[in-house]
Parts: sequence; structure tokens; C-alpha cells
Amino acid sequence: MRARLRAYACEMEQQQVRAEGVSGVLHVPGMPKGGALVLTHGAGGNCEAPLLRAVAAEFCGRGLHVLRCDLPFRQRRGKGPPAPAGAAEDRAGLRCAALWLAQRSPGPIRLGGHSYGGRQASLLLADEPEIAAALLLLSYPLHPPEKPQQLRVQHFPRLRRPALFVHGSRDPFATPAELADAIAAIPAPAAIFTVEGAGHDLRRGSFDLGAMASRFLAGD
Repeated sequence: MRARLRAYACEMEQQQVRAEGVSGVLHVPGMPKGGALVLTHGAGGNCEAPLLRAVAAEFCGRGLHVLRCDLPFRQRRGKGPPAPAGAAEDRAGLRCAALWLAQRSPGPIRLGGHSYGGRQASLLLADEPEIAAALLLLSYPLHPPEKPQQLRVQHFPRLRRPALFVHGSRDPFATPAELADAIAAIPAPAAIFTVEGAGHDLRRGSFDLGAMASRFLAGD
């Protein structure tokens, strides 16, 4: 019940954001406790994805400002996947969102996203760790489905910020065991929060968000 009340209170204080390079929705907590979280979407979604809305409401209810933002590729067109050549621009968009939010919320900035968005967030922090204090990676796409040899881990040894990987036990982009092996290469604290029975969409946010949020905030 308390989680639902927190979510409801947060839903009543949302602001549309249309700034240079930043597009999305800002969740403003009724009782700010300092700190903020930037969340972005996967390759097929946008900032209105149910998973992002649920995660944003949970963290806002805990006193964080939360910005759900569209990546540059989604700002340009409403549908379709990102082009590989545009990944650097998407990371620049995340940087812009983090800096915009840092001007409006005192305390640490955290960065995260679902699938493609989370991967770009991790790549950004591998290169520019000063951008954020921690990573929240929802359904990290460790490899394409049925192609476990094509690992997306080259930057893991350069990650210097704590990271929580929230992962479904039935995610075709990686088994929990594969993910556990991969994050051993991260020199910063890294942990996995497993959502049993969930696939890549993490049940659209219908899991124990409170336990996930507590673990993430305790770890950074």
C-alpha cells in the first residue's frame, strides 16, 4: 500500500521537459531527500514505457528527482530501432540529460536505462565516470538472443561506478549465470537483482520494485 501511495503522490507532480537536447518527463518528489536518477528506454521503446514509469514512480516516492528521457534517436522519430552509427549521439544525449538534471537537484546523480539505453549509459560512464555516481541497468543486453559468443562487455573493465543489474531469469539476452560471469570483470561493486520468471521486459515493472530500489540505493 505504501508503494502505491508513493507512486500516486509522485504521479501528481510530473513535468514535461523540452529543453535543448533533453526531452522527457521529470518526476518531482513531494519531499526531496537529495539525489536524482536519469532513466532511458530500450531500442524499441520511449520514455513512456510502463517499466520506466513504474521504476520512476518508486524512486520518486523515495525522495529522488527522476527524469525519464528519450534518447536522440527517439527524439528524431517516433518508431524504429537506433542505428549503430548514432550510438555516440545517444550517449551525448544521456550526458546532456544528466547535466540538466544535476542543475535542478542537489546530491548524487544516478544513471540508468532499459536494454539499449542501459548499455549506452554504461558506455558513457566507462568513458566519463564523473557524469554519475551509480548505474541502474535494467535487462542489460549482454548478447543478442541465441548468440552468446557476441558479448557486449568490452568496456566492463573500465566501469568505475557501482552498478546494479536488474535481470529477468528468462531473459533471452543473457542467463543470470552468463551475466554473473560477465560482471566479474567490473572493478567497481556490481550486483545482480534477479526477477524470477521475467523476460526482457521485466514484467513491465510488476515486480518487487521496493526491494530493487532499496538495494540500489544501499549499493552506491
